Amino acid sequence: MGVRRLGGPLIDDQRDALRDALRGALGVFGGTFDPIHVAHLAVAEAARDALDLRRVLFVPAARPPHKAAQRVSHAADRLAMVRAAIADNGAFAVSTVELERDGPSYTVDTLRELATYEGADTRLALILSAEAFADFPSWRDPAGILALATLVVVPRDGYPDADPAALTAAIPGLTAPRIVVLDGPRMQLSASEIRARARTGRSLRYLVPDAVATYIGDHALYHDDRRDTSR
Repeated sequence: MGVRRLGGPLIDDQRDALRDALRGALGVFGGTFDPIHVAHLAVAEAARDALDLRRVLFVPAARPPHKAAQRVSHAADRLAMVRAAIADNGAFAVSTVELERDGPSYTVDTLRELATYEGADTRLALILSAEAFADFPSWRDPAGILALATLVVVPRDGYPDADPAALTAAIPGLTAPRIVVLDGPRMQLSASEIRARARTGRSLRYLVPDAVATYIGDHALYHDDRRDTSR
């Protein structure tokens, strides 16, 4: 899996410099994970491999601000599915920092807590899709996020490449944002599609890890509208 800077491919020494800057950093991958699926895992592994991250931390959101009007499954179920999905990868871990914090799950608050817990010398790499990046200027304190972490953006078909010039224009006072763009994977898979399949009893095999498919079936997660609007 390669790495490129926005604006074109890197020559070898530039590529090495980017990799060196994040080697050993902590990857932070937030989301609703309702449910976690194979594309989430592929993206996390691609970032870990391309940037030589020491670990990727999956952070299930308690109350995603961008989904305030939508129902989401109970936090306990989403957390259990993440744990089941990453159990066989020693480079993956899960954090309950957002589930334990009251109020909306703002990324800037999470990064501050992680930086405090992990130590001042810890470098953070925030992994997000091109879809999420497109909304990034509307997030809570985007400049604060960029002061705490390097953005690692995964491309997604149907969404433009991350543009640092547009970001600096949209965020007052922002200069030289730290952004790294992966060259893939480009996987068109959504949690809403998986929920719809589960609701109608269709197979989830190869779309989610087997342990997640078993959990969904055993708990009948998406068979009705019993979903939580508060957590």
